[in-house]
Amino acid sequence: MRLNPIAILFSLLVAIVVGCAPLDESNAPATVTEPLAVRICPEVVTPDDRGQPRDASGHIRYCWPGMAHCYCDQDNDCYATTGFVRCKPRTLAHGAGVYDGGSGDAITTDGQYEDAGATDVGMTTDGRTTEDVEAPADAGTSADVGTTTDGRTTADVEAPTDAGTRTDVGTTTDGRTTTDAGTSTDVGTTADVEAPTDAGTRTDVGTTTDAGTPLPVGGAATILGGCQMFPADNPWNQDISALPLNPNSAAIIANIQANGETTVKADFGSNTDYGIPYVVVPSTQAFVPINFTEFPSESDPGPYPVPSGAPIEVGNDHHVLVLHEGSCILYEMYHAAASGTGWNAGSGAVFNLASNALRPSGWTSSDQAGLPILPGLTRYDEVTAGEIHHALRVTFNNTRNAWIAPATHPGGNADVNAPPMGLRLRLRASFDISTFTGESRVILTALKRYGMFVADTGSNWYISGATDARWDDTDLYQLTRVPGTAFEAVETGALQQ
Repeated sequence: MRLNPIAILFSLLVAIVVGCAPLDESNAPATVTEPLAVRICPEVVTPDDRGQPRDASGHIRYCWPGMAHCYCDQDNDCYATTGFVRCKPRTLAHGAGVYDGGSGDAITTDGQYEDAGATDVGMTTDGRTTEDVEAPADAGTSADVGTTTDGRTTADVEAPTDAGTRTDVGTTTDGRTTTDAGTSTDVGTTADVEAPTDAGTRTDVGTTTDAGTPLPVGGAATILGGCQMFPADNPWNQDISALPLNPNSAAIIANIQANGETTVKADFGSNTDYGIPYVVVPSTQAFVPINFTEFPSESDPGPYPVPSGAPIEVGNDHHVLVLHEGSCILYEMYHAAASGTGWNAGSGAVFNLASNALRPSGWTSSDQAGLPILPGLTRYDEVTAGEIHHALRVTFNNTRNAWIAPATHPGGNADVNAPPMGLRLRLRASFDISTFTGESRVILTALKRYGMFVADTGSNWYISGATDARWDDTDLYQLTRVPGTAFEAVETGALQQ
């Protein structure tokens, strides 16, 4: 990105003359029913693909450090705490572009100016601006902290709705989405989206490798769509609470903390734009052709039983996850988009949930590590039931070009202290979780017993979850109190490259 040097100079001059002081609220009414007037601050900010303003260092800036009613978290992302923006950042209506930093207008990608004027801008408690909104009823702590590498914020604080309705899928009266069936009042409609769980690995794709030395078996089996999510001795289901430390654990954790955000974040929440959706389809679901556009040599050939209205992950990765009832086969796609009677996808992987077999060595999947995604998702139904019986999925900014089974594909670089794909991390037994409640307490308990797999290169400590409007974002925000230093790497197998 290139910034206009004249505009930057102008912005600095304005900053010196005008400053960015908080607004005078002495005349503010006791009960605010309209947005307060805001000042356009002379800060140069750019939007991510969610439209969130970020400064030159990548920090979210809905307000600036030192301003009244401005909360900045441990990652130096700043949000207004009273429900209103105190300084209005210049934002683009259509995504990426360059800000002039001084005129109050934004330069769009086509070189045209858009008025960023001094209109009143409200702020919801999750830190997102809204035009002329009323004061939020609950200006509680925001759970919108940090972003994924595709620019999506996690755990936005929104009032949960009754599970919401996606534009591309129908809904049943129990709030579960259905695939390509339109709105339905029949709870028994086909392809109900039930909560996902762990996914297995296919046995008929190239040469497979052994899952490694058997580890302790985990707890109760998780059932979805009539399918047990992996055999009990599958790595996803293994209790790792008593496994020895990885010899390089301390260096790995230090490396993670030095290369991105430093506390845990839930990469899901009540806003259905967050999390990774999935669908369970009946055994009668029609199979359609799949065209692979990026990694065809490492993809399992179609056809796949993907409905035309299957939910697609919002953001850049556009994952589509489909569990086929009856056969208990999981189909996952990356960069997926419906095309004609079938789908295009960057890559695709098929996993047999009854098998412990891995993908061929060196192969990716719809996830960088070569792992299935569905097994690692935190699901609302299991959390509210009080216990998670499997490992979770996590991402990190800086990953090593190596892997540990059950992963089969490397991370990004040669840094020997960076976490490799498939590394298993657990929350230290000594970390006190007695002050955590609800959903967060259940998640942290699982992280002590089952831990989490490094599955992709992304934002630090972002734990994946299934899309579900019922998540309690205020509850999930408790996770930000958990520092990365509360985790340790465990020894689960040999490093491969």
